[in-house]
Parts: sequence; C-alpha cells; structure tokens
Amino acid sequence: MYFWENSQLRARLWAETKQKAGSISEPAVVGAVLDLGRCLDLMDSGSIEILKEAYILFCKEAAELGRNLPENTDHPKDKGGDKVLRYLDCAVIEYTHSLLKEKGEKPFDSVRATLVEGKPIYHGAGFNERTHIQICIINPNCIKGFFLPRRMK
Repeated sequence: MYFWENSQLRARLWAETKQKAGSISEPAVVGAVLDLGRCLDLMDSGSIEILKEAYILFCKEAAELGRNLPENTDHPKDKGGDKVLRYLDCAVIEYTHSLLKEKGEKPFDSVRATLVEGKPIYHGAGFNERTHIQICIINPNCIKGFFLPRRMK
C-alpha cells in the first residue's frame, strides 16, 4: 500500500487524476498512522548503497539469464517525462528483498523515497510541481490505524 508523507493535497490531486482517467468514481483521501519498522529509506545514504549493490547483482543475473531489464516509463496518458511507471525501480527493490531472504536476513517492512515529478515551479528551479515523499508499506502490521483528515481550507 502506498502513502504520501504529509501531503494531503498531493494525495487528493492523485485521486482526482484517477477519477478523470475513469479508475475511480469519487476521489477521497484517508490518513494513516504508520510505523515504518525496518525501512529501506532512500533518503538515507546507507539504504541507497544497499539498493546500488542490489542493482549491480540484478544486472549481472539478468545478463547471465539473457533477460532484458525492465524500464521505468511514462504513463501512456502522461508524456511529461516523469517515468511514473517505475518497473525497473520496483524490480530492483523486490530483488533486494529476495537477496535478504536468501541470506536469512529480515526483509524490509517499508520503503520511503522522494519522487521528483512534474515541471519545475519556476525557471531554473530545483523544485518540481508534484515532488513528494512516497512510502510503500510492505508489512501490513506497520499500519497502526486510519483516520479521516481534517478538511483543508
């Protein structure tokens, strides 16, 4: 299950986009209390090193098996270049979990990452319109509860 960290507005915009695409009938946002547990936090240098090393092994294994790597791609209805369909990233993270299991190590309960999306907010900006922190909860026991957020003004 995926969450936007501290971004009710971004979650609402996502839900409204899904409504326009016909995926849902009515957009809504719920809040959640999360305990990230053992987190692959991709804003932390240690976690980034873990993922980099797993990617190298993933590439080597794919080459040995004669398999092509998946690619991150744009959504067919969104040609913004954001590569929001993150097939490669997902495969590398799943591969990282399989490596941990093979070693008998505890897998991650969650993954946390900054996703840069959208156009720059002004010329020369290092900030983009839809940048957000996304959390993927792998272990459902990390979800401690849900709540209805306060109405935004």
